[in-house]
Amino acid sequence: MQTTDKNRRIVLNERPKGEPNDNTLRLEDASIPQPGDGEVLLRTVYLSLDPYMRGRMSAAKSYANPVEIGDTMVGGTVSRVVTSKNKRFNEGDWVLSQGGWQDYSITNGEGVINLGSDTPNPSWALGILGMPGFTAWAGLEFIGEPREGETVVVAAATGPVGATVGQIAKLKGCRVVGIAGGEEKCRYATEELGFDACIDRREGDLKEALKEACPDGIDVYFENVGGAVFDAVLPLMNPHGRIPVCGLVAQYNATSLPEGPDRSPLILGTILTQKLRVQGFIIFDTFGHKFPEFQKVMQAWLKDGKIKYREDMVEGLEKAPQALNGMLKGENFGKLVVRVGPDA
Repeated sequence: MQTTDKNRRIVLNERPKGEPNDNTLRLEDASIPQPGDGEVLLRTVYLSLDPYMRGRMSAAKSYANPVEIGDTMVGGTVSRVVTSKNKRFNEGDWVLSQGGWQDYSITNGEGVINLGSDTPNPSWALGILGMPGFTAWAGLEFIGEPREGETVVVAAATGPVGATVGQIAKLKGCRVVGIAGGEEKCRYATEELGFDACIDRREGDLKEALKEACPDGIDVYFENVGGAVFDAVLPLMNPHGRIPVCGLVAQYNATSLPEGPDRSPLILGTILTQKLRVQGFIIFDTFGHKFPEFQKVMQAWLKDGKIKYREDMVEGLEKAPQALNGMLKGENFGKLVVRVGPDA
């Protein structure tokens, strides 16, 4: 339980080989840090759990530095200002920052967004109004470029990115086909989110089911999973199709490349002959200048009821490691958020 006399934090204990286990992360107590001139003490209320965190546990070269052994795990947070020595922030303000997996953090305000003292649904800043929603909007809008009447396919269809991609594509007049794990998630995608079809990746022949759901082929595939889903999608891509790539969650715990023949000629040959555009992006690196525009557009859609949003809330910082592993297996239903402490 969060208290006012200690700082619980979860640190990287050892680098995992494959799936993280009970020894990967360690919960420890530390002193509450004290802010210096120009700094702010934040108390974490909500912690975002996202697939990229698995990559930060590894020392392999990536777009961001890994977490060092013994350091607090990184993560986006929505917090309350406890003490402020920075004129941009007042005590009681809600802020969006990178406070990490801990009760309290210090910031000089750089990169921190002040959400005000009375913001509705503050945790939404970690989801539909934050990085996941922004990833969906920018990747689809500027790389996917969906056109009315086209077919858009997205995996992890009820996750915070996939659900948003599909709903935006519907607003653009597209046929939307989702891929999700389980009957309940597929039913939610079609009945609540308005997808035209949703395929349960756990049942039957995925390739045949996808072919049946996309009789006119696929124009846009929003890639956030990889693995067997990509294998099913690629042969169905139409000429001049677009594939925004924001993640490959199916492969994050892999310890080696898949066995079998070299598939790169097939993949590259399809990209060439179908004249596909495949573009990876790291959201704030690639589209950071578009964030204000995104927030204006998304807030309007939410206000008008055009976009629906679902959270999967876990209670307690100590449950974050188990929840992260579950998310990497697709066990969450909606945006995964940990409630670390009380709102007030």
